[in-house]
Amino acid sequence: MSGTAVIDEYISGFGSSVLGGFAECMPWELTLGSVGIVERLLSGLRDGYAIAGGVAVHHTSTVENGAVLKGPAIIGPDCFIAAGAYVRGGCWLEAGCILGPGAELKSSFVFRGSKLAHFNFVGDSLLGSGVNLEAGSIIANYRNEWPRPAISFFHHGRRLETGAEKFGALVGDQTRIGANAVIAPGAILAQSTVVKRLSLIDQAVEQG
Repeated sequence: MSGTAVIDEYISGFGSSVLGGFAECMPWELTLGSVGIVERLLSGLRDGYAIAGGVAVHHTSTVENGAVLKGPAIIGPDCFIAAGAYVRGGCWLEAGCILGPGAELKSSFVFRGSKLAHFNFVGDSLLGSGVNLEAGSIIANYRNEWPRPAISFFHHGRRLETGAEKFGALVGDQTRIGANAVIAPGAILAQSTVVKRLSLIDQAVEQG
């Protein structure tokens, strides 16, 4: 199974984006290499970005006072980063994305129009276009409860062994994640998935 087959099925704009050059990577390979990937993308940016400390912010985007952006990071056009938001570990936001107060984004790639409402954590993940996380929902990235934390999970009835100690999720376009829901480390969500409020999605165990 190739990275192209996995990612394109869930994020329809992946191949035509600047990340298309990494299409052969599996999702967890992208997030594991997020720092180097974002640094490479930074070097190829065109006019329209203010760049300081390894952080590029498009001139049409708003970053409120009190937000913390640690490089490398790219904030694309028409994004909004609220006070109290925290970006770290190599992150890329395409366009029209929102990080609300208290939202933390780590080593992740976020496609057009996706939103972390507030008090969210998304770690080591790929979010497709139009994804919305309600308040308090999280995408966890580390199996704290496992003696050997290398992440594995089931996808289409097959166990995927990532070899990575940190990976959150590949989240398909237009997915809705309800308030205080938890996506356990290692997950792939189909396009337009609706995750109910207060629910747990854990794909480490095969669903019968």
